[in-house]
Amino acid sequence: MAKGLQTRERILDTAFRLAAREGLDGLSLSTLAGQLGLSKSGLFAHFGSKEELQLEMLRAASRQFVDKVMAPAFQKPRGLPRLKAVFDNWRQWVTSLPGGCIFVAAAAELDDREGPVRAFVVDQQRELLKALARTTRICVDEGHFRRDLDIDQFAFEVLATYLAFHQAHRLLRDPRAEQRARRAFARLVEDAGIRQ
Repeated sequence: MAKGLQTRERILDTAFRLAAREGLDGLSLSTLAGQLGLSKSGLFAHFGSKEELQLEMLRAASRQFVDKVMAPAFQKPRGLPRLKAVFDNWRQWVTSLPGGCIFVAAAAELDDREGPVRAFVVDQQRELLKALARTTRICVDEGHFRRDLDIDQFAFEVLATYLAFHQAHRLLRDPRAEQRARRAFARLVEDAGIRQ
């Protein structure tokens, strides 16, 4: 890997860790440059603005989410095994990150703002809901869920369960957060009319 590309990856990794702790707005270019041993102008050689850095960091986080959550789940059989794997991988992903899910933090931070960073987060969350709905549709097609299931509502409730888990795990530090999330998800699946 070329030195410039290695430096860029190192910047993104450090920015990801800082933003997870401090939020996107707390991602100070001077703090980032200091942690990396770079000058601010050296940082600007890779990213022309703080906004560009935020966007690129979120793109990298999105790729990481696909690599660690979605891609392994899609190696599972179609239908319910795949949906369960998405949910399990998602929970494991968030507990492995030092500051929790960057997209949950960014959604709370940016919900009342406009601009390209918010637009990117909105697009990512909409795509996630669509992916959950498609995965749920496959559960219906495979006969794992009942035909009259409201697919979009189910996807919404899976996301709601994940967000509740994130808050219980990260903010409340509830030692039962994982157990509660698994039970909530199991109840959703059961209510969807899975065939035994």
